[in-house]
Amino acid sequence: MADPKGFLTTERQVPTRRPVDVRILDWKEVYEPQDFTELQKQAGRCMDCGIPFCHQGCPLGNLIPEWNDLIWQGEKKEAIDRLHATNNFPEFTGRLCPAPCETACVVAINSEAVTIKQIELRTIEEAFANGTVIPLPSERLTGKTIAVVGSGPAGLAAAQQLTRAGHTVAVFERGAKPGGLLRYGIPEFKMEKSILDRRIAQMQSEGTRFRNGVNIGVDITGSELRRKYDAVVIAVGATDWRDLQVPGRELNGVYQAMEYLPWGNKQSLGELDELDELEELEDESAINAAGKHVVILGGGDTGADCLGTAIRQGAASVTQLEIMPRPENERVAEQPWPTYPMIYRVSGAHEESGERIFAVSTEEFLGDKQGNLRALKIVETRLVEGKFEQVAGSEREIAAELVFLAMGFVGPEKSKFLEQLGVDFDDRGNIVRNEKYATSVDGVFVAGDAGRGQSLIVWAIAEGRSAAAAVDEFLEGQTQLPSPIEPTDRPMTV
Repeated sequence: MADPKGFLTTERQVPTRRPVDVRILDWKEVYEPQDFTELQKQAGRCMDCGIPFCHQGCPLGNLIPEWNDLIWQGEKKEAIDRLHATNNFPEFTGRLCPAPCETACVVAINSEAVTIKQIELRTIEEAFANGTVIPLPSERLTGKTIAVVGSGPAGLAAAQQLTRAGHTVAVFERGAKPGGLLRYGIPEFKMEKSILDRRIAQMQSEGTRFRNGVNIGVDITGSELRRKYDAVVIAVGATDWRDLQVPGRELNGVYQAMEYLPWGNKQSLGELDELDELEELEDESAINAAGKHVVILGGGDTGADCLGTAIRQGAASVTQLEIMPRPENERVAEQPWPTYPMIYRVSGAHEESGERIFAVSTEEFLGDKQGNLRALKIVETRLVEGKFEQVAGSEREIAAELVFLAMGFVGPEKSKFLEQLGVDFDDRGNIVRNEKYATSVDGVFVAGDAGRGQSLIVWAIAEGRSAAAAVDEFLEGQTQLPSPIEPTDRPMTV
């Protein structure tokens, strides 16, 4: 193990966030650097448990106690090797994952968890800084070709694994640049896009080919794609957003979160003058919250992303609404260790500004005579036997000139591409697949949220790796690629 008494003698310490009044003036990541010696002390808190329940919390099967021990000893090269053995992109998960591994940490039974997420992030950043992250091209080519449709975390993981297995892989992305929601949905202050670009560069050096600006189903039909490639991996995500059909939905100023966040990223990168790269934004003007009263419907991570973006754009006020009651500050008995508890969490964006209102629902969008949004009519709710009931007499209005709907997603977009392929869907709207990630169409596989439903980035990467193993076996008759999960595994609620 690492420090035998570390979990007793060292307190949990995470990196500090930059001062609010400083960081809201730019789009850079919010955390300040942490001294490596302090990180080693944090790694030394790992108990190297006989049964490491952190593995239960992470679908990637990360060898957490091993790389904690290696970091504590200062063995950076060995640590990144152990980390990369199970996770293609720890720089993504170290920034974006809610860290269910930490809530399953044995130290967390009666103390504060090991800072697994930060150790993971710093391990990969040290590796990039030291030049130890290099391309790993295959020594031989199989002659088999694979199309991966979608360049989010599942598609990138599948593509990198299959390329390293010797296949010729082309990743198709309808946006102007690869990355999917990593590029167009994650704000710059949560993950700077240079982090994504350096990994894309590594994949290109390994031989993965990226075909950007190609809308499969329009520019190339699904049947044409299937004829041209030996296998197809669908990794389009779950981008069919949940809507709110209440009176006034048609008013100017009501947008989906994913209609708004791409504009924030374009602004942060100075790309607002570029041609619109997302199909759904072709006829829209830039959405800017500057000087406006903003309301966000949804209390999850996407809502917090909208919050931080609106603050940096200079919104006059920001209010985030959540239909659920305010969570408790500590675990409740119904969510015991090592499950992921629904507790009250404060993100970096929540520290910066805005008001959070729980246990309310929106009854109506109110507009002016010009058809522009001016306010919301909301009502308080209470949860009774699993159903929401309105609290009589609690209706009120709140000012709103912009509303962003951040209420989650209900499955993959039912695009021409999927229609042309003829894949089947289940009753949840996800693409049906078997235990080998194969769809109902021969040679067509699905990975990530498109088959699982909206989930976490760690599940997307794990599914991408597992689907790659299934495709490799389909093409070669056997595979040496690791397969961390089966598609029947369900994620914990986060």
